[in-house]
Amino acid sequence: MTASTPDATPQPASPPRPVRSAATLIVLRDASHGLEVLMLRRAEKANDQNSGASVFPGGVIDAHDRGLHVHCDGMDDRAASERLAVPDGGLDYYAAAIRECFEEAGVLFATDGGTERLVSLDSLPPDQLAAMRHAAEQGTDALLSLCERHGWRLAADRLAYFAYWLTPPGMPRRFDTRFFIAPMPEAQRVQPDGRETVEHMWLRPAEAVDPARGLKLMNVTRRILEQLAQFASTAELMDHARGLQHIPRVMPRLADGPAGRRPVNMDEPAYEEVAHLDPDGKGGGRYAHEAGLVTRLSARVLRVTGEASGELAHSYFVGAEGGDCALIDALPASPGHIAALVAAAPGRVRWILSTQAWSEEAMSAFDGLRDIWPDASAVSPTPGERIDLGGATLRVLSGTDGAQSRQFLQVEDEMLLAGVAPAADDAQARWIAPRHGFLRSRPAP
Repeated sequence: MTASTPDATPQPASPPRPVRSAATLIVLRDASHGLEVLMLRRAEKANDQNSGASVFPGGVIDAHDRGLHVHCDGMDDRAASERLAVPDGGLDYYAAAIRECFEEAGVLFATDGGTERLVSLDSLPPDQLAAMRHAAEQGTDALLSLCERHGWRLAADRLAYFAYWLTPPGMPRRFDTRFFIAPMPEAQRVQPDGRETVEHMWLRPAEAVDPARGLKLMNVTRRILEQLAQFASTAELMDHARGLQHIPRVMPRLADGPAGRRPVNMDEPAYEEVAHLDPDGKGGGRYAHEAGLVTRLSARVLRVTGEASGELAHSYFVGAEGGDCALIDALPASPGHIAALVAAAPGRVRWILSTQAWSEEAMSAFDGLRDIWPDASAVSPTPGERIDLGGATLRVLSGTDGAQSRQFLQVEDEMLLAGVAPAADDAQARWIAPRHGFLRSRPAP
């Protein structure tokens, strides 16, 4: 039997993993076949799960980025902070994005003196350019020194804020990352630093995510490339980004399943359930259901997934551990599901309930359950009735199909066991637990 039973008993809190602020700059250009994006391949490194991945230029913010404020043009910290919806330090992200792009790719978003044209690095003597790249590879204060020496002004206003992602809880390293986009400067060439990045590619976003291309992509990189693929040109994409009024934070969740552990994105059906069961990323959330899966949704509600009428379906035990409990939606069920229910029962089953109207077939099958739980009664309670399970309470609600179907509100956890019909609009329900699919929050009225 596969089991997923997060312990409802409070556990000693482990120190939260630090979240580091970071910035990424997505560099764009127009080609004959459409919009292209700059991708860098990371160097192969031991003990790095993203070794060899194709990424955008970017990295963490450090103390030198605050010093770059005086060299930024077109935006001050107040305007940058307002755009990023942070109290202060917003310009750190713009400065870090420009610095990281220069360090990793050799592409510099800066103007020379009082001109509006971006610096022409290709026109510099090769020895001078090589010395600049060497300095950039040695430390994060290199760009600060170069700005002071050459009078460069960082073109913060050439960057458009585009996306905001937070690494899932449970990852060994977590980053609070702001993503910017900008057109590739003229008279500059991409030159990977050879240390952090070893190769560069200009690719159409759809080409980059195509499995046939074979790129190793992090979840966030893949999702952003899928967004970029919707635009035909740099100008169209820049106009879109500058017109965004609100850029929400995106935070995936880690969950387990048939293909191993992976991030679950916010638009996936499993997202809310994973967030509820495993808010700290310690394990226990699932992105796919399997027969025999036992999931504790709360201290009072235990879900058992099995096969019913040829498809996966859930049955629910409601009641305190070791006490009397109700079994909801046990039928129809395969022999394997019945065996799973017997193994998972948290206490003595006293009530067998159904969200669907009791049929003759179901009543006949109930005789088999009574052989297992001789004290159990199959009942179809009246809407408005309350069933006291000793530490857990069920309130009976009418179904939504106009027949004898029922829904059951587990009062203490505000969890509505809704069957297959749409959930009733009950103000006390915070969570919807369906017969099929994942636990989800009740939509706000």
